[in-house]
This record gives sequence, structure tokens and C-alpha cells, in this order.
Amino acid sequence: MSDVILSTKALSKSFDGLRANHGIDFELYRHEVHALIGPNGAGKTTFVSMLIGRLRPTSGVMTFEGRDVTALGAAARVKAGMAYTFQITSVFAKLSCHENVALAARRLGGDVEAEVASALERVGLGGRAEEIAGDLSYGHQRLLEIAMGLAQRPALLILDEPTQGLAESEIADFKSLIRALAAETTILLIEHNMSVVMELADRITVLNFGEVLAQGSPEEIHHSSAVQSAYLGTGGDDAED
Repeated sequence: MSDVILSTKALSKSFDGLRANHGIDFELYRHEVHALIGPNGAGKTTFVSMLIGRLRPTSGVMTFEGRDVTALGAAARVKAGMAYTFQITSVFAKLSCHENVALAARRLGGDVEAEVASALERVGLGGRAEEIAGDLSYGHQRLLEIAMGLAQRPALLILDEPTQGLAESEIADFKSLIRALAAETTILLIEHNMSVVMELADRITVLNFGEVLAQGSPEEIHHSSAVQSAYLGTGGDDAED
């Protein structure tokens, strides 16, 4: 099987004639950490919404695990092996941490209790299983949501702004978690914290005005004058395209 787990070809989305994404060619390789970045309004949310099946593309094709999934809805993509954490937490505030993760784990069957315990432990919430999710800090709710994703044992884990609301010490733990997870799953990271992106990502895709501006390694992206101008806000005589 190809090392490409997900790909899009000429993926485009328009709303009432307004172009949000246009002609996006994108590939995710198995077991890589791939970051998706871009300025506000670059089209990241629309693109990710198409990846997870919440939006149907206007044109283009998407494949996942060698299968054309362009027409599949969100629930079918979860069953196919995708898990997604929202930019705004989607935990069940009145349920305990354990109950939140158990709801996700039950989709797989098997030893739900073991899956729940493992997922909570991995994100640093092992001792807070019985706490009510709504009583957690925002940052800990983000970690709980990641645990809910892990409990599904996804082939692809999409994390949308996962470090938002985390303290510096928690961000350090998050980086360690992502490094460990990369051995067992593929991770797409949508993240504004550039130190996190540059430290964790194997490859980076930059969107701007709904199109791919640049793709490459963190070093290539860092030295791209086009990216510096559009997003990073830095320049220099030694910048390269």
C-alpha cells in the first residue's frame, strides 16, 4: 500500500460564487506529523471541514486509505478511521471525563474500560477520570477531547488548535504526547503556535487566500520568502523561495 494515507486533488469549495478553497492538491503520509498553517481567512477551516466530511467540495477528489471518500459524510469518515478534535471543545460538559471517553471508545467495541483508562492516562488526565468535564479548565477540556479521539484508535487524528488554552508546562507535555502518537497514527495539526509547529511537524502546508502557498519541511517553510511575507511576518535578504 502507498505511504500516502490521505490525498486531495484539485479540491475546491465555493459559497454563493465566493471561492473559499481552490485547486488544493494535498498529501498526508502515514505516521507523519503534518501541520496546516496560514493567516486568518486563509481557508483552513473550510479545507479541514471538507477533509472530515462536514462540507461537500464544489469540485475535486479526496481519497483516504486508497478509497475515494469525496461523497462520504462525517460519520462515515469516522468509521473509516478519522478522528477530529474541534477548535471549540465539543466535550459533554455534564458527563465525567471517563464517560466522555467511554462514549468515543464504544464505537470500537472491545475492552472499553481499558481504552478509557489508557487514553486518559496518555493525555495526563488519568487521575481525573471521575471529574465532571465542565469543571475542567479550558486547556484540560482540550486534552480530554484528544483522549476521546485516541479512544477511537484512528488511522488519522486531526487536531484543530490543540494548544489553545494550555499553559506552557502543558504545551511541553503535549509535544511529548504528539511525538509518542506519531509512531502509531498519522497526525494533521492545525496550529497557530509556530514554535509548536516548527518543533513537531515533519512537513508543513501553508494556505493563503484559499490556495496552497507553500509545502515543505519546517526549514523550507521558515526560509520561504513567500511564507514570510504572507504569514510569518519576517523577511530578510537571505530568504529563499
